[in-house]
Formats: sequence, structure tokens, C-alpha cells
Amino acid sequence: MPTRHILALTGLDTDHFLQGLTTNDVSDIDDRLVYTAILTPQGKYLADFFVTRQGDTVLVDVAASLGDMLEKRLNMYRLRAKVEIEKTGLNAQRGTGPAPTGALADPRHPDLGWRRYSTEEESDDGTDWDAIRVAHCIPETGIELGPDTFILEAGFEALHGVDFKKGCYVGQEVTARMKHKTELRKGLARVSVSAPVPVGTEIMAGGKPVGTLFTQSDGAGIAYLRFDRAQGEMQAGTARILRL
Repeated sequence: MPTRHILALTGLDTDHFLQGLTTNDVSDIDDRLVYTAILTPQGKYLADFFVTRQGDTVLVDVAASLGDMLEKRLNMYRLRAKVEIEKTGLNAQRGTGPAPTGALADPRHPDLGWRRYSTEEESDDGTDWDAIRVAHCIPETGIELGPDTFILEAGFEALHGVDFKKGCYVGQEVTARMKHKTELRKGLARVSVSAPVPVGTEIMAGGKPVGTLFTQSDGAGIAYLRFDRAQGEMQAGTARILRL
């Protein structure tokens, strides 16, 4: 089964509609990908996705596990806007080698290579995506990113997934307050891991929980940490953990 769900948005109000919903500036998506997200009114994560324009159509590339939910959510916000939302017959291809015709650079990090949308089967070039994500602390839908996630704690600013000058969107007030009025006390960070343990293993320090360990690769991992407690050597199951 495909891991990505490609939606098509068409209609006169499409650009204005997306601009008022998503965390990033999507006013310029010709010949490029923009990484963005849609949040709850409380500023928590609902879905992250890529958008680009093909002719008069805006494509939305979202994890298949969130595709139906996102389609329903977009239709809920549509109201009287002149926007049509439908599934496409397109699939996503991606890789880090030479980019084929029609491929677009992944905007989150150069090491993530390119993405392409066509009627060909979904594919990649065998890249170790977990290794890249762990090396650069890049969260993944359904692993590090979930319903309790605040996008700034998940590093969306470094991933070019949020714009603080674009104006209002759903959840914008909470996100802006976290950016300008508080110092993040929790968030994703890279850690060393002495041995593999199950994703979701609780991290302990001094007998107290300090976070959760997620994706691991080659002795390192992505962890969600409470920064004031995540000091020195920590423990996640049988693994010793150190913040990098």
C-alpha cells in the first residue's frame, strides 16, 4: 500500500484558503515544494505535508495514515470557498541520487534529496531515511509527530515548516506565543544510544522520567526531552542515553 496520499485542490480560492489554514507561507509554490502543517485551534499538530503547484492544481502530499482525516478537515474549513478537494491517481517517488525530470527538492533539509509526483508506482532509491532523519533531528509523521506535538518543539522552524510573518492561520496565536514569549523547555533532540530499544521507550534520569526515545540509527536517536532534567547519563530500557 502507498505510504503517501496525494490530494488535488483546485478553484479560484485555493491559494487564499490554504494560506489561512497552514503554518507556512504557501503563496509561492510554483516549481517548488513547501513543507507546512495544519494545527488545532490550541496549536497542536494535526498533519504535516508538502504542497506544490502543477498547472492550475495544488498538490498536497501527506502521510497515507492522515490522508482521509486531512481531506475531511480541509472540507470542514472550506465552507463557501471556491475550492474543490479530491484524491488523485498520483504517487510519490523520492530519492537522494540524481533527480529525475519533474522532481523537486525536499525543503526540510538538502540531505533529504528530492520528491516527484506521477502515475508511476510509489518508490524510493533505497536511501536509509532513518539515518538521515536521526543525523539532522527530522521528525516523522506518526513517530515523533503526534496529536500532542507542538511544532516548535518538533523543530519546524529549522525545517522551514513555519513562517512567522505570513499572518493568521489556525493555531497561529499559540505558535507565535511559544516563539516570542517563552523559552522552550521541552522538545526533540539528538541523543547517543548504547543499544537499540523499542520506539517509544521512556527515558529516565535520577529515577524520574525525562522524555521518550523514538527513531534510532547507528548509535544515535531522536528523543523528546524535558531539557532541565535531561542532564548527564540517562537510561531508556537497557540503553544508556546521552544528549548530543
